Amino acid sequence: MRFKRHLEFEKGQLDIAPLIDVVFLLLIFFMLTSSFIFQPGIKINLPKAVTSEVIHEENLVITINAEGLIYLNNRPVALKQLKSHLKKASAENHPLLIKADRRASLGKVVEVWDMSREAGLTQINIATDQPAQ
Repeated sequence: MRFKRHLEFEKGQLDIAPLIDVVFLLLIFFMLTSSFIFQPGIKINLPKAVTSEVIHEENLVITINAEGLIYLNNRPVALKQLKSHLKKASAENHPLLIKADRRASLGKVVEVWDMSREAGLTQINIATDQPAQ
């Protein structure tokens, strides 16, 4: 004997509230885990100075690390390229901030300072840390 099945599909509405909850939980999870990714930077140890002042201007930043490598706005640069960037900054009248590690060669710092003066920059600052009191 053969039975016939009566299959009828009911048209209904799909509830998307649980789907939205899962998507928000995934979003929160990825936001929290991505905050622990650190961007690589240049490690320098600035010298301390009692008479330092806080500068609030946008500066052209030259960083010299302990190994003597030179960075311009966190990008490695050679001395020849640095000259052209300094001349361009001089034409735009940008102030210069030199961030040199306390173990960096004084000769390298003076060389960069002299190069910037030769390029025509008049406002040159050296970054320091204020001692803890």
